[in-house]
Amino acid sequence: MAIQNKVSLPVIKRLPKYYRYLTNLSAEGREKISSSELAHMMGTTASQVRQDFNCFGGFGQQGIGYKVDVLRGEIGKLLFGDGERLSTILIGAGHLGSAVSSFISRDTNGYRLIGVFDINPALFDKEICGVPIHPLHELESFCAEYHPEVAVLCVPRQSAIDVAGSLVSYGIKGFWNFSHYDLSVEYPDITVENVHLGDSLMSLGYRLRNQE
Repeated sequence: MAIQNKVSLPVIKRLPKYYRYLTNLSAEGREKISSSELAHMMGTTASQVRQDFNCFGGFGQQGIGYKVDVLRGEIGKLLFGDGERLSTILIGAGHLGSAVSSFISRDTNGYRLIGVFDINPALFDKEICGVPIHPLHELESFCAEYHPEVAVLCVPRQSAIDVAGSLVSYGIKGFWNFSHYDLSVEYPDITVENVHLGDSLMSLGYRLRNQE
């Protein structure tokens, strides 16, 4: 499978959506799908679907369409690699952290939660999804021993600012960031996925209030 040197971020961000729809189609027993049908589900064009897949060498034959399970498998390889889950730590064991940790811990997501950290002494020695909650001051020694690759930040903006630099120095390669601080600005060489739940909610409100 040939991959272009640089795949654009919009194409990368569409891959999980393709995978989700193909998973549903497979569960329904669907064997084949055309680029036009897939485009209709995705809310885009058949040409865009083909262009997206051509970034990775293409997965079907012109006029024949795509085998659902084969296409799902190929996109799964792009998203999950060889199946080795990324070792992950979570900072912030409050309500949001608890909810997010449950999502991370699902085997299908490609991540392995190995440690949770917080500053609240009442949470120490407790667990989230079977993973112990550690004091934040143990973060450096934990990272030195277990070498996590991903940090999930479920903390306020200032706390994210305070801890991000240390995490980078400890070897963290990527952030799933729920704070209101855009880490990608200060750490351009680190892979960051910023999640702004408020932005999504405000966008929904705008669309509802401005329907024709």
